[in-house]
Parts: sequence; structure tokens; C-alpha cells
Amino acid sequence: MNSNAFRMPAAVLIATGAVALLTAPPAFATGGNGSTGGGEGKAGAVVLRAGLDVGLLNKTVHVPLTTTLNEVSAPATAQKTALAVTLDGVEGGTPVSVLRADVATSKATADKNRAEAEANLANAKVHVPGLPALSLIQVEKVTSKAVCEAGKKPVATSNVLGSVTVLGKKVTLSAGGPTKVEIPKVGMVALELSGTQTTSTTAAAAALRLKVSVNPLDLNVAQVEGEIVLAEAHCESPAGAPAPEPSAKPDIKAQTAASGTGAGVTTNADLAETGAGSATPYVAGGALVLLGIGAAALVVTRRGRTS
Repeated sequence: MNSNAFRMPAAVLIATGAVALLTAPPAFATGGNGSTGGGEGKAGAVVLRAGLDVGLLNKTVHVPLTTTLNEVSAPATAQKTALAVTLDGVEGGTPVSVLRADVATSKATADKNRAEAEANLANAKVHVPGLPALSLIQVEKVTSKAVCEAGKKPVATSNVLGSVTVLGKKVTLSAGGPTKVEIPKVGMVALELSGTQTTSTTAAAAALRLKVSVNPLDLNVAQVEGEIVLAEAHCESPAGAPAPEPSAKPDIKAQTAASGTGAGVTTNADLAETGAGSATPYVAGGALVLLGIGAAALVVTRRGRTS
């Protein structure tokens, strides 16, 4: 149905609270000539990923809109700032401008020592079919970055900076759950800060995740439902490189609302902390001292009885 050859996205972000877990990243390409046997790291990034179902008003059919903007696998760079698609029977056959931005870049590099990916979006407007005059979301700046260096713990960061506007309304995002914006006779958008996830060899980040359900009843569009993710980045450490000691659980970090901006930044606090704290050596040492004192007292007592 689409005029462009779109691929079904191979990665989906499943949110748990304010955290998005990258459970099935796109197929990686290694650095250099793309050979899989060189031990290079792996990295990939995408500026926008959309998986939408568009229901037509005058037909009992649904048109899929599954597409990505600036999806790259290392080594590659993409800087396209606009994405338009044409869907049969939608908006009179004219192209639908899904995204327009001043900056929309993704970059991924990888070699035997380091793999890195980042996605950046600035002054961006996202549209869906049937709402050409009203932006689904406007953002000032969103960024995600993932770095996997040999012998070091992978690092992932994700930020939403400046104001965020959904269906014409400025919103303040919260790490406690999705921010829902509902407009009568238009529909509803659930907007969620994503976050980061790292293991001993991988890192993944995503800036924003939108659950979309709108019914504009205009331009032959009855309903649009699905998901849009902005700014993804992920990487994997070079194969065969010494890796940090694996932790019991993945290191998952959420974003929190930045005061006064309606946006979010990555926190430094883990959602779950396991293992010994910094005071553990002192507690253990104190226990040994007490154990020694008790043993000495027992010896003295026995000697007193025998005498």
C-alpha cells in the first residue's frame, strides 16, 4: 500500500515505568568491511521509528505505516532532516510529512577497541496522517548515546532538553509514568520518558516513546494507532575484549523531569542496587574483633573454673 519500500522495525522498546528496555535491537553490522569474524564492536542508531496503523474512513481497510528515519549500523552517518511518506487513499494521495527538523542525525562507529552510536534531533515536529496542521509532538532537543569500549563498562545516556508540546499543548514529563494528553474529537497520546540500560557488554538508550491513538476523521483518515520512538542508540563491546565483571542485574537508569523545562535528563541513581556497600569492610572488621574478644573471655572463664 505504501509508495516507499518500508521495513517492519526489528526493534521495539517496551517501557517498564519510565524505563525503556531495548529487547531486540536491529541487526548489527560490524566495523570495517562488515565481516563478522574480525572481533569488531557493533553499534547502531535511529532518529525516528514509527509503527502505525492508519484506518481509512471510506474503506474497511487499514494501511500500515512502518518506517524509520536515519537508521544506521556501524560504520555509517545519516543527516536527513525530513521524512515524507505516501499512503494510498490518505490525504488525497499527497505525501504525508511525518517529520521535519532542523537537525536529525544518527552516527555509528565500531572497531576492535570501541563501538559508539548516537542520535540527535533538534527543533523537530512529528505529524501523523489526517492531522497535517497539528503536530503530534514538537521537541526542542532529544539525544541518545551509547558507548561500548573494550575492557570498560558500557555507558548509555539519554536526554530530553527544552520544551515538549503534544497536540498543541505544552507538557511536563514525569519519570513516574506516562504523561497523557487528550484532545476532544482528536484523540489521545501517552508520552513517556524512556531511559538507558547497560550490561557488561552492551548499552542501549532511547529518549522518548509515544503511544498514539487519534481519530481525526479528516482527509479520509478515521483512526491512527501505534507507537513512535525518538532517538535510539545501542552498542556492543568488541568481541574477545576483556569485559568488566558482570553484575547480577542489568544497570537500568530512568529519566527524571528537569525543573522548569518540561523535559528530562538521565539520573545517576540505579533503580535497583545489589551487592555490598562501602561500609561493608568496617562492619566485617568489627565483627571479627568482637569474635576475638568473646573467645578470649571464654578461655579466661574456663581457666578460672579449673583453678
